[in-house]
Amino acid sequence: MSQASSGNLSPGTRSKYRRPRRPVSWMGLLLGLLIGIGGGLGYAWLVDPRVEFDTQPWQLEPNDRANYIVAITLGYAYDGDLGRAVERLLALNPPGQVRGDPIQEVADVACRLATSGYVDNSSGLRAIQQMMVFYQLQGRSGCADNLIPLNQDSAVVVTVEAATPTPQPPASKTPTPEAADRATPTPLSVVVPTAVPRSSYVVAAIRTYCSTTLSGLIEVRVQDFNGDGIPGQAVRVRWQDGDNRFVTGLKPERGPDYADFEMQADLSYTVELPGQSDPTQPLVAAPCTTEAGQQAITSYQVFFRPSG
Repeated sequence: MSQASSGNLSPGTRSKYRRPRRPVSWMGLLLGLLIGIGGGLGYAWLVDPRVEFDTQPWQLEPNDRANYIVAITLGYAYDGDLGRAVERLLALNPPGQVRGDPIQEVADVACRLATSGYVDNSSGLRAIQQMMVFYQLQGRSGCADNLIPLNQDSAVVVTVEAATPTPQPPASKTPTPEAADRATPTPLSVVVPTAVPRSSYVVAAIRTYCSTTLSGLIEVRVQDFNGDGIPGQAVRVRWQDGDNRFVTGLKPERGPDYADFEMQADLSYTVELPGQSDPTQPLVAAPCTTEAGQQAITSYQVFFRPSG
């Protein structure tokens, strides 16, 4: 009987059933790697996107750094606290690293913004003008000085005829002419501003949510008609025993229109833009339960936009 008929293979013949197994399946490994990367990206982008908190000013990207500087100068225009403004500018330097003049950096950023589309709207123009006031008061200069007038508000003098009574002369035996008792028209200069007043704001929306990470937080966003953020806008939060004022834009990683305030449990708060909006309805720091069954304090998102 031959070797073939007996079912035995010659030593030089290989069978597909007797091929040595490879320790690693490269195709399976590549397929698993692609599935893992795709699943991780989908989870990070769609299911649970990463939200950045507590970013230090020196860690900001260049565009966010510029928005942060805008917010600092607008905050200075609101409270006039130069020491606080300089302290915030110095925070843009990494710890232990000494850099150049922080005031001159404001002038340089204003120069860059003045040559971009940042000045295409009134809020951007106003922000750069406040930056110019800030650094010019400290003896600095930049190219924005030659590109943007410092004061866009003009006024016209109108002459109005106003009746100013002439004092009565003392009594005498000589008759006083009748014309002396009449009011004599005297030119009076009245300054009439031609600048259009800034629009007042209304509460566009108030939303609530429950989160252990952002527990008891009032998130304020101030936006223009197009929904673009407005940095440096003053915000005031009031409660029974006090109030707190702050400005938008000091957390650029959350957006130029963003500001927040941490509430205390069981207190009620109202939010407003001082002189530009009415207070909101009371926002109560009430207990809430997250979807995971954890206890937290109700948080609010308040959106302000210009009134019609």
